[in-house]
Amino acid sequence: MVEAPNDAASGRTEPTGIAGVAQLIMDLQAVGLRIDTELETTRRGGAGPSDSGMLWIEGVPVTVPPSSTSPYRLRADDDGQSIYRDGVKLASVSGTSRPRFYDLTTADGIPYHQIALLHLDSLASTVVQVCNYWGNSDQCGFCGIELSLDAGRTIAKKTPEMLAEVAVAAKELDGAVDATLTTGSSAAPDRGALYVSRCGQAVKEATGLPVEVQFEPPRRLEILEQVHDTGVDSVGIHVETFDPAVLQRVAPGKFRTGIETYFRTWERAVQLFGEGRVSTYVILGMGEDPELTVEMCKRAVDIGVYPFVVPFRPVAGSLMADLPAPSREYTEPIYRKVAAFLSERGLGADTAVAGCARCQACSALNLVQQAGAASPCGSAGHSAAAPPLLQIGRRPA
Repeated sequence: MVEAPNDAASGRTEPTGIAGVAQLIMDLQAVGLRIDTELETTRRGGAGPSDSGMLWIEGVPVTVPPSSTSPYRLRADDDGQSIYRDGVKLASVSGTSRPRFYDLTTADGIPYHQIALLHLDSLASTVVQVCNYWGNSDQCGFCGIELSLDAGRTIAKKTPEMLAEVAVAAKELDGAVDATLTTGSSAAPDRGALYVSRCGQAVKEATGLPVEVQFEPPRRLEILEQVHDTGVDSVGIHVETFDPAVLQRVAPGKFRTGIETYFRTWERAVQLFGEGRVSTYVILGMGEDPELTVEMCKRAVDIGVYPFVVPFRPVAGSLMADLPAPSREYTEPIYRKVAAFLSERGLGADTAVAGCARCQACSALNLVQQAGAASPCGSAGHSAAAPPLLQIGRRPA
């Protein structure tokens, strides 16, 4: 468990229990972690949790950006690895060794790790590593989808057969528990949804793993029925931000799609896949109106959508590489409010079945929800170690 040291000089007290782990993770995802020991699973570029160390903190899966200036340090000790601040041990850490399937190749010589990666216990792949928004005025500022392709760490297009082969190995050799497949956006009417779903179908049929596929809203809602017919378990349709002014600035192509189009798409997807099996990324710290963000997350939850709230994480080489991650003081009250909405609706990481909302490593949302459920006051209450934060912070600069 997280210990509870007091720093007399600063007046700082580290909280304990689930709430304490949640607050520690929120801090780490804001300021990063100084790595004083080996951490093998650091990923660079791509469309997922880029430029991050992947580890387990007190048994909780977490992606944390390495930082040479963070007050938190990952050190080797008698227990293996732990996180320290000011010389005080705060939490035990276990890393993940290089997945064994990474050392395999396909019959035509493609390394498995260029086809899919293991994000802690979740197999993940961008099945089409190019995007029609990339390299033009529509490029999403936070994304690095083609950076790993340019660096030669992946291939442009993975086939269903490749992904099925790699998924079997990831399950059998490294214990993968689900698969998350995403894709660059296409100009076709389905926006890439049908191909990524075919890939998901192949993975599911080969392994039996729960599979989430992620894509932009197709131009015709009936395409969602074709996606559902492939047998994938859940879908991620990511709006990124509910603030239209921010969306126009950081993702012009998604802005033209329109936030109301996302809501119409989610409503139909929930009808097909069920409540909690449709999710959307909501990135905090890009200058959004926090009150509007909370309001629209509530609207999404009310129709059965899981708004996966995550802090912005700068990706080296992206258009927003120099924007810092938001502070815990900004993200925590938003987490608390959204967690309360989810608990009231009966949604959680367990209802997500697969995908980012199931994994939760890039967010503290599920831990905050658990801490609320464990408190005497229920989901909207608080624990003794974590007083309620009812005031939403100001819009970030």
